[in-house]
Amino acid sequence: MPRLEQLDLTFNTWRGRSVRYVLIYLALSVVLVGTRYATQQIRPDLRAMQDREAALISERDQLQLSVQALHTPQAVREWAFANGMRRFAEARKTTANIAPIPPPAQAGPPPTPPERRVQVRTEWK
Repeated sequence: MPRLEQLDLTFNTWRGRSVRYVLIYLALSVVLVGTRYATQQIRPDLRAMQDREAALISERDQLQLSVQALHTPQAVREWAFANGMRRFAEARKTTANIAPIPPPAQAGPPPTPPERRVQVRTEWK
């Protein structure tokens, strides 16, 4: 640490330093004020988007409830009857005799299996 006798404590040196510090302070102030001015709409826009998100979430929840109400078994049954569905017990039924499956034709002796031509050899290392 320098000793007191080695420091430059003249008026001109201190005035130069103070002017430099004041200019740095003013430059930082201008930068901060400019940044604040440039970003002043961010907070209100963020609030508006949060409100819109909350509205969309509540709308989604209401739509999910209405979809669940429309897809209940009772609602599907009412829709089916309104569009011409009839119960199986009330529907007209027709019957028919089903012929049995004919036996396979006897074409001679069963075919012989082909000769084995593929050989596989496994070597373990």
